[in-house]
Amino acid sequence: MSGHSKWATTKHQKAAKDQKRAKMFAKYIKNIEVAARIGGGDPAGNPGLYEAIRKAKSNSVPNDNIERARRRGAGEDGTAVDYMTIMYECYGPNGVAVLIECLTDNRNRAAGEVRVAVTRNGGNMADPGSVSFMFSRKGMVTVQKGELSEDDVLMAVLDAGAEEVNDLGDTFEVICEPSDLIPVRTALLDAGIEYDSAESTFAPSVSVPVDIDGAKKVMRLVDALEDSDDVQNVYTNVDISDDVLAELEAE
Repeated sequence: MSGHSKWATTKHQKAAKDQKRAKMFAKYIKNIEVAARIGGGDPAGNPGLYEAIRKAKSNSVPNDNIERARRRGAGEDGTAVDYMTIMYECYGPNGVAVLIECLTDNRNRAAGEVRVAVTRNGGNMADPGSVSFMFSRKGMVTVQKGELSEDDVLMAVLDAGAEEVNDLGDTFEVICEPSDLIPVRTALLDAGIEYDSAESTFAPSVSVPVDIDGAKKVMRLVDALEDSDDVQNVYTNVDISDDVLAELEAE
């Protein structure tokens, strides 16, 4: 999990500075709409919406865009869109398992775009259940390291249900059960520790280590999938070592 998380963090930091910024904004906006539609338009009473707005703000999405998305999702302006969540499964290069989470208003378009991205980048679509059994739903909270030690974070969240704290270099990653996500984030705030994000994710039970060539192939596949507006999240069980990650960042 931590190897993939380091790579994901690096990708996220770079993506905020390149041409994918607009696509990232669109996905944050869609998350807000869906969260408001499911749990109502009041962030104080809707933890999912609260986190979606927090994440959008932390990634510099304009407040006007956030408010319009909240209103659309809650149906306050009569223009709510009915999105559906669809999971696709595939095997990527080097036998890496991939889960693709789509949020779309057009099932056929999403399926077509996912299939094209997978087949053009060395992957093969898999039957439902043939990949997902290797993943489990987990809660993940990320915290900027700053002056904090791993013990500082661990002591704050241990009694709130946290399972482990991983050191990812510039950040700490707190893993818990999805049902403990709110208690963990609350425990951090009560301890005076700000967090970057708190969300549900899929953690692999078995990882596949890759060399730099394999890492590049997997990253190309993930990038191609994330280019689709319908794809919200891509989860893999790739294990990219610190040495391989350093090679990638040096290029």
